[in-house]
Amino acid sequence: MTDELTIPIESERDIVIARRRGRELAARLGFSATEQISIATAISEISRNVLESAQGGEIQISSIRGRGEDRVGLLAVALEKGSAGPKVLLDLKRPPPIAGDLFMRLSTTRRTMDEFEIMSSPGKGTAITIRKWKR
Repeated sequence: MTDELTIPIESERDIVIARRRGRELAARLGFSATEQISIATAISEISRNVLESAQGGEIQISSIRGRGEDRVGLLAVALEKGSAGPKVLLDLKRPPPIAGDLFMRLSTTRRTMDEFEIMSSPGKGTAITIRKWKR
């Protein structure tokens, strides 16, 4: 069972598409309705980060399997084109934010997903990776 899709993120409409497609995949994988909402929200937030921080990029969404286990999960990777990556990393270290800003979006995503990682290279871009495992 491998589902993989890549969605370019260049407008608000693309965020809606990524959110919907992520939720559809989560449903096919057997996640609960509550987990589907959490996954869709996390995908929306990292997609919005791509649009606002880098003015574009893409999100890759796929099903995954745990190593040596029968567990199934969903993986989403948001790739920013040439973003000033260090800004993202600094935003995660600053004091509590006002509602709706980058820090809050990424902090919420980090709390709701099982795994969260940011890799950044100045001038080359940033990748935000999230995973959610079916319980």
